Amino acid sequence: MRASRLVQILLLLQTRGRMTAARLAEELEVSVRTVYRDVEALHAAGVPLYGDAGHAGGYQLLAGYRTRLTGLTAGEAEALFLSGIPGPAAELGLGSVLAAAQLKLRAALPAELRGHVDRMQARFHLDAPGWYAEDDPVPYLGQVADAVWNGTVLAVRYRRWKEPTDVDRRLEPYGLVLKAGRWYVVAGGPGPRTYRIDQILQLQPLDEGFEHERPEGFDLAAYWRQYQADFRARLHRAEAVVRISPRGAGRLTGAAAAAVAATGRPEPAGDWIRAVLPIETTDHAHAQLLGLGAEVEVLEPAELRERLRETARELGALYATGAP
Repeated sequence: MRASRLVQILLLLQTRGRMTAARLAEELEVSVRTVYRDVEALHAAGVPLYGDAGHAGGYQLLAGYRTRLTGLTAGEAEALFLSGIPGPAAELGLGSVLAAAQLKLRAALPAELRGHVDRMQARFHLDAPGWYAEDDPVPYLGQVADAVWNGTVLAVRYRRWKEPTDVDRRLEPYGLVLKAGRWYVVAGGPGPRTYRIDQILQLQPLDEGFEHERPEGFDLAAYWRQYQADFRARLHRAEAVVRISPRGAGRLTGAAAAAVAATGRPEPAGDWIRAVLPIETTDHAHAQLLGLGAEVEVLEPAELRERLRETARELGALYATGAP
């Protein structure tokens, strides 16, 4: 374990340059005291590593020093091949590049590791989109990716869900995100904001850069985590009190299933559960809970209960007579 951590310190300093003990501790998920001990061990082993004190200080390898401790473990080799998802790579125009890179990497691996990789690829296949998701065309993905990579501005016509639906935007693309088979670009101008790439109707690259306007220290992964948290908070703004059978509870997924697990209380008689479910709107909850049929009863809010009661009455009338 410690030997692996010492190698990680060397590779971090080799690839990133000067790093403080606190930053190394954060990367390695250990204490700063542990980093101090590891640095002393590297010194004792003859590694030309030195540190500077002060606000701008940190540890650094002697200029020109390169470690050759870059061998892959079996797990690391498997993870590299498993992470190469061919669909998204092909959408970005990198399908052949990915295939060539994997071929070169496989040829460079020892025979034992090649066997690990072959078993991984034979037994695992990643297919990110959901079953019922259509493959939306993304004709401008390549141009957006080029703009992200080169730091250039895009003029786009974009279709959004509210009026006016079609708007013109000047985008400063910071990064791409693939979520559940759908591509998004996070861009400034103003921003950062999130745009679905399949909703771009027209696109024109502009001959201007924006690197000097990029927010200092912008972290794409951190932004996306916060964006998802904010999206979920906006999504479920109301609640419904329900009685639900074990069979109905077993058919719930996502936030609704989690809510039943967290708030569900058995009723005094029978095996039904009373729980509080997060809902978006009355319309959305009506469609969602209607699919559970007689396995759920809405107690509150009154508007949702009445909507379901009226639908049940209409269904009863519809099926009261024989088929025409």
